[in-house]
Amino acid sequence: MLFSDTLSTALKGITVNKRRAALTMLGIIIGVASVVLMVSLGTSFQNYIIVQVESFGSNTIDVFPKGFEKFGGNLDSLIFDDYRAVSQLSTVQSAVPVIIVGKSVHYGKEEVSPMVMGSYGQLFANYGLKLDHGRLLDRSDEDGAKSVAVLAYQTAQDLFGNRDPVGKKITIGDFSFTVVGVLRSVGSFLLQNLDKPVFIPYSTARAVSGQKHLTYMTLKAATDTDLTKQDITMLLRQRHRIDNLENDPDKDDFIARSAEQITQIINSVTLGLTIFLSLVAAISLLVGGIGIMNIMLVSVTERTREIGLRKAVGARQSDILLQFLLEAVSLTLTGGAIGTVTGVFFGWLLSAIAARFLGEFQFVLSFSAIFLALFMAIVTGLIFGIYPAKRAAALSPMEALRHE
Repeated sequence: MLFSDTLSTALKGITVNKRRAALTMLGIIIGVASVVLMVSLGTSFQNYIIVQVESFGSNTIDVFPKGFEKFGGNLDSLIFDDYRAVSQLSTVQSAVPVIIVGKSVHYGKEEVSPMVMGSYGQLFANYGLKLDHGRLLDRSDEDGAKSVAVLAYQTAQDLFGNRDPVGKKITIGDFSFTVVGVLRSVGSFLLQNLDKPVFIPYSTARAVSGQKHLTYMTLKAATDTDLTKQDITMLLRQRHRIDNLENDPDKDDFIARSAEQITQIINSVTLGLTIFLSLVAAISLLVGGIGIMNIMLVSVTERTREIGLRKAVGARQSDILLQFLLEAVSLTLTGGAIGTVTGVFFGWLLSAIAARFLGEFQFVLSFSAIFLALFMAIVTGLIFGIYPAKRAAALSPMEALRHE
């Protein structure tokens, strides 16, 4: 019997009961769609992080108190003298201290709760922030502890809409500030929305908050980031009188993290989630495969007389085996194709939603994920279709024809 005839017979067997075929394919569709969606989104997110680091500079290092990472840890281990000492290291290109003020911001009846950051004007360059109009913070603002503020793009929109904020008075906590500049929209950097903060001089932030310690310091490495981190670690251990000859990070009361390290951490988490969710999707494929096997067994029982008749007119066992195997593979492959299209669509849709919050987030179609998902669908059809196919092929023509 020709292969084309066997394939045609197999496809007719599927289309006889379209509703049952559709329900049978549901598990395969969900499994394949999940694999394509998770792997593609994971790849898109990793590419987004890489682009972020390249655009803002991979030589950025942030130094935090240990309490930022460990619940209940010390949050006031960094002081201004630490910043001054770090900024004098030969491996540090530029450094700025940062104080985060936990105050809401008001203009008239409008109120927002952005991150209010007290720092030097150099912070804008370190984070790649560009001025839209007005001016940035300068040395005279810091020296005079002036009550001036620069608004990030989104906060300016939230407070003033289409009006120009420059020259207007806003209230931060109980203190009045004059807006001197507005930044361009830059989106997010490593999941931190840089279109939200309000920037005020460091000296003013200390006066407003009464805070003597630093929230953190951010710097640019002049050389290799690992060498710079090593210098910072040695210096702060010496200044904080930390005896740590074993180089155990748990003994330190600070954390020094480079943008590259943060990228690696985020990528590791993303990879772990992708693998976990892909395993969940594989379970869905397994369930779908079991469903196909059950339906194929039912189909063999329902078509016993048809099998007997085909054998009586000359069909070989291999023809019957191939027919039912093709039916199973056709079901899984069709489900795989539908699942691929579904996964790509939802991947594109979720990427478009993510782009509204993260900025330049682009959907990356993973062809390797599509190939893997379709391959898994075919293998599922072969594995779970072989038993019903063998059972159909083994039927005796005489017994099959007598079947009611």
